[in-house]
Amino acid sequence: MRVYIALLLAALVSCGFSGTLRAQDNAREEAARRQAVLKTLPQDAARRLFGQAGTPSPAPAQVYGFYSKGCVAGAVELAADGPTWQVMRPSRNRAFGHPALIGFIERIAAGAPAAAGWPGLLVGDIGQPRGGPMLTGHASHQTGIDADIWLTPSPARRLAVGERDNLSATNVVAGDSNDVDPARWTPSHHRLLRYVASQPEVARIFVNPAIKKALCREADGSRRWLSKVRPAAGHNYHFHIRLSCPRGNAGCRNQEPPPANDGCGKDLDWWFSEEARRPRRTPPPPPLRLADLPPQCGAVLKAQ
Repeated sequence: MRVYIALLLAALVSCGFSGTLRAQDNAREEAARRQAVLKTLPQDAARRLFGQAGTPSPAPAQVYGFYSKGCVAGAVELAADGPTWQVMRPSRNRAFGHPALIGFIERIAAGAPAAAGWPGLLVGDIGQPRGGPMLTGHASHQTGIDADIWLTPSPARRLAVGERDNLSATNVVAGDSNDVDPARWTPSHHRLLRYVASQPEVARIFVNPAIKKALCREADGSRRWLSKVRPAAGHNYHFHIRLSCPRGNAGCRNQEPPPANDGCGKDLDWWFSEEARRPRRTPPPPPLRLADLPPQCGAVLKAQ
């Protein structure tokens, strides 16, 4: 039992879950949460320092560290509007990533209509301008190679800024959390996740366990792509894309590869157990300081 609890906690941290994560908070709720957090953080907390950096560092693009303990130099911003995507929650200023990730999002957005019957992506949080720990939510998304994609297809019209900051995504999980909601889950959801997971750059995709269950049940033909789709708490409104370290980024540290099997057996069943749904509460870890991050992150933060 203790082993399973340890695995659960490791999975939550690695996929970016945080007790303060509120992906669907609107602009007012997010602003209030930020102010509350700032009142409690030490002055040298990395969340405070990176959370208040408003622009990328003027340096060649480089990833430093791990997904949940690192930063990114030379990040670029995903355009708010593209032919097949729209950026959501713009007031958060979290549409920044390594150029490899931004190019990847643009490419899968362009391919999704034909590959999945998905009209366009609504893009949630990517990362802060210089990466690092976020002021609110997300233990990961620190190195510019994680991104959240809403499980809501982009509408035919362009959403106004106010709509993007306040609309909620679609919850595709049933109320009892045992399966997807058949009134909201569609074949296009399945095809989109299979399409994205099949891309070679993708290291993992995190989804709600109920979504993983549906994918396991519905998959036909090759099931190799399912190994990259990992169950994680939350993730019922969006899925989380994690890329492998881009080439030429020696300071970037990859996560261990997922198991080679499809992940549809006993490991998935555990996520629906009482043990998984009611894990033992533990005190939150102390906030990361700048000194806890790779040494290059100090230079990334200070670069003008």
